[in-house]
Order: sequence, then C-alpha cells, then structure tokens
Amino acid sequence: MYRTLLFLLLLAGSSCFSGHARIQSIASPQSPPDSAAQRVPVVYQLDIRENIGPAALRKMQRAFEEAPKVNASYLLVHMNTYGGLLDAADSMRTRLLQSEIPVIVYINNNAASAGALIALACDSIYMHPGATIGAASVVNQSGEIMPEKYQSYMRSMMRATAEVQGRDPRIAEAFVDPAVEIPGIIQAGKVLTFTSEEALKHDYCDGIVSGIEEALHMAGLEEYELVVPEITWMDRLIDFLINPMVSGILLMLIIGGIYFEMQSPGIGFALAVSVGAALLYFMPLYLEGLAANWEILLFLIGLALLVLELFIIPGFGVAGILGILFIVCGLAFSLVLNDYFNFSIGGGNLVNALLLVMASIVITTVLAFVFGKNIFSSRMFKKLSLMDEQRSSDGYVGTEKSHNLAGLSGLAVTDLRPSGKIEINGQRYDAVSEGAFLVKGTEIEVIKHETFSIFVRQKR
Repeated sequence: MYRTLLFLLLLAGSSCFSGHARIQSIASPQSPPDSAAQRVPVVYQLDIRENIGPAALRKMQRAFEEAPKVNASYLLVHMNTYGGLLDAADSMRTRLLQSEIPVIVYINNNAASAGALIALACDSIYMHPGATIGAASVVNQSGEIMPEKYQSYMRSMMRATAEVQGRDPRIAEAFVDPAVEIPGIIQAGKVLTFTSEEALKHDYCDGIVSGIEEALHMAGLEEYELVVPEITWMDRLIDFLINPMVSGILLMLIIGGIYFEMQSPGIGFALAVSVGAALLYFMPLYLEGLAANWEILLFLIGLALLVLELFIIPGFGVAGILGILFIVCGLAFSLVLNDYFNFSIGGGNLVNALLLVMASIVITTVLAFVFGKNIFSSRMFKKLSLMDEQRSSDGYVGTEKSHNLAGLSGLAVTDLRPSGKIEINGQRYDAVSEGAFLVKGTEIEVIKHETFSIFVRQKR
C-alpha cells in the first residue's frame, strides 16, 4: 500500500515541472526599434524536422497553445520530414485546418508522405530550391505498400485537404495512388512527387525561396517579430518517453514487474521496476494533458482488483476480469486525447493505443513463461535476493515439527496459488501446491513435509 501511495504522490508532484519551452524573440531586419516594433505582426515558428509521430504532434499542440500567449498573427511551419505515422499526421492536419490564424509552411528539403499531407493543410506553401513534396502512399515499417483500404483513406484525406485549400484534388490523389493518371503531369503506374519548380507550375507552391526570411517577405510580411521556441531538456525527455517504442517497453516492464512480484512476493525488486516504469509511462502523458487523473486511477483500481482476485477472492471471476479490463483501458486511454469517453476531439487513434497495450501484455506474458525460470535462477537475480542458508553444520538449530504429514490426505480450504491453507484431520496448515493451481475444496495429499514447509498436490 505504501508503494501505491508513493506512486500517487510522485505522480502528483510531477505536475509541478513544466515541459514548455522557453521563448526566443527575433525581430526582422526591417523592424523599427522601440515601441513601433511592438505593433508589427508576430510570427510563431514551429519546426518539424523529424519523423511525424507523437513528438511532432505534441510540438504542434504546444505551438497552438503558446501562439495566442505571444499574440501571434501567423504560424510558420519549418518542415523537413520523410513522413511518419498516419494517425499523428491526421491529427496535425485537422489542427492546421482549424487554425484561426494563417499558417505558412516553408519546405526546406522534403515534405514526403505524411509531411505532404501536413503541408497541404497549410494556407501557403513555400519551397527551397530542389525541395520535394509528394510520395504519400501508406507503407508499413518495412516500406511495403499497405492494402487498398489504407490507400483509400489516405487518398480521401489528401483530396479533402487540397479542396479546402483551393488546390487541385486530382494531384493530391496522385501523390498517393499510382493508378491516377493526369495528362502532362503523371502517367499511370507511378506515384507523383513534385520538385519545387513543378509544384510552383501546378499551383502546389506559392513561391521558391532560399530561407525563412524570404518566405515571410514573399508572404507579404516586410516587418515582423519571429518567435522561436527554445527546446529544453524536459522537452527532449518527454519526446523520448512518448515514443511508441519506448512506451511499449515501459508497458512490458509494468506488466512484467507485476507478474514476477506475484510469482515471488516480498522480493521488492520486480515491484520497484514496475512502479518506476509506471512513473515514466504516466508522467510525460500527464504533463502533456493526455493522461487524466481518472485514467491513472482506473489503472490503479485495476491493479487492486487483480490483487484482490489473486490473493483473497476464490477462483477467477468478475474482479479478475474487471481488473484486467481497467488496467488495459487505463494504459490505453492515457495515450490519446479524449474527454472522458469521447475520443473524437483530438483525432487520436484509440485502436492503435489498445493494440499497443495488448501487444505489450501478450509479449510480456510469453516472455515470462519462456524465460521466467531462467530469470529466477540467474546470477543477477541471486544478487538481488537473499540466498544464504542457515545450515545445521554452522550451528543453526530448527524447531522440530511435532509430526510428519507426508502421505496424509486432506482438503484445500483456500485456493492454492501456489500457496494457501489446507486442512488435515481437523487441523489447518499453510501449504504450497507443487504443480497445478488448486481451487478451494480440492482433495489433496501431502507429498513432502520439510521443517515448516508442506508441499501438496491433488489427490490421485
């Protein structure tokens, strides 16, 4: 119980730390000094120069939170990306289309795949000489083209985004579908990618520029104040921890720690690993507003129900099933932006979050069964647990047991998971099942009685 309270206190205390970046203001070369500079338009710069994923989505969400605080009149997206996760790109696209201030994107080098979708959602597109935009087919992690249903979804998003911004929707579809043929632009059988010159020719670029300053000048901003967020160590740490691969590893450590602690209660190390992983899992999500208090509480209630089912309530029933359900939901809900059970507000993919949690649980369970015995017998584990023996040759004397119960039969008066209580000839004893799980009421026989340890099995 004290460990759970410690977890809650640490989690609550973590909200005192801010992950928001410091702000740097850079005036344009043409900006007049003093009071006049305060009246020029403020441009908030958002750098997207990594793969599209939770970290990039987090940066965009923060940009839209901080832009009003500095009275920004424009949002400038400085882009160089080869693409990334479709669900994160969809959320970013939606946020850009809903922007109340104009959004300018400067493509420094690449706006491929998911990057092309995000670029199309901006009001103005400026490209560096030699930059490219397009190649937006949906692929898996191995680079293989995904089935048609994924391509169809991507085509519809690209087409709708282009239509909203007044660009040719057929060209947007050709970025995704090699079957689309546009005379004079692309032949069937190839996915379309525009160079900066081609994009300018077909109205998919508003200008070819050599840098941010020239892009803003071409957008009509002769004088401006450029606000650039300074990335802190906390931002980098949060970006690292919310990476799907890192989240998956933390999930495995949470589940694995719980499993091994239940297998060998009292060791403490496995539970410490689980609590530490839970802190690292929930803390960045809590700071970013994804993990709400009720979602963390749902996870803790699930743990409590599971422990209750394993050690107090006989059999495996409602408490155990609810415990597993609450744990899965608490972990998954924390990964997406939602308003209680409304998951549509942030565009987060709940299905992907559930799949990540379930996959982590399955993989951890398989690894635990395969390598569990080896872990307990490893040198590293022995260093973490008390392995000394109190031998009689060293002068230790044990209390003699009144009589040996080996060979006697009795009844399990509680579940043996593997330890529990048995009754023999009207007397109750603590016993350990050697082998299968034994439910309450099972007839048992004692196969070994060593000092105060009684080992039993189901009576044959």
